[in-house]
Amino acid sequence: MDGTLIQAWAAARSFKEKSDPPKPGKGSGHKGEVLLRDKVESTTDREARLYKKATADKSVPAYQGHALTENRNGLVVAAEASLAATIAEREMALALLDRVVEAKNMREEKRVTLGADTQYQEEKFIEALREREVAPHVSEYTQGSNMGKNSLTEAERGDERRKISQRKRKLIERVFGWSKLDGPMRQVKLRGLARVDWFYRMTISAYNLVRMRRLIPIEALAC
Repeated sequence: MDGTLIQAWAAARSFKEKSDPPKPGKGSGHKGEVLLRDKVESTTDREARLYKKATADKSVPAYQGHALTENRNGLVVAAEASLAATIAEREMALALLDRVVEAKNMREEKRVTLGADTQYQEEKFIEALREREVAPHVSEYTQGSNMGKNSLTEAERGDERRKISQRKRKLIERVFGWSKLDGPMRQVKLRGLARVDWFYRMTISAYNLVRMRRLIPIEALAC
């Protein structure tokens, strides 16, 4: 599971202060915190948000794309775009899991696993995976103050399959790399979440078709 930034078809200078921002304690952040998205909005794409994936990056008008892949071949089994937000990756991960996995019907020896990077290393998210009977193969912080955010148990940390999940999860970077370098997802020329989501899913479907073609044995193609 992973997410990527999709640059919106809007300019940073198109963001203007809202005429009726929420009062302190009434914002969309944690405990009503008033966030930047509560104060400003784009005049050309009202659903785009100023967002950056890393602290050192520059904030740009953006949406986010999310994808869930299977470990064997890196094919995408679920994908969706969302509004840009810090918690969007974890929220969409659970939504996509619920869409494709029926944990109650899985036998213990075939328990579903989820590989992800440290952005998903958050206590509530890990607990949500446990409730769904999904093994949390999430990367952990190894140094600094963030080590206190690690929420895996010793049993989860020692799961032999976790190393496989962490190695295989990098296959998802091929999806985003293909869609941005060879495809049109670096910056979409559409406005509004509904259109961006439609275009994102179509692009991911195209990636699957290209990927599946490469999985067909040469002997089969020769027949």
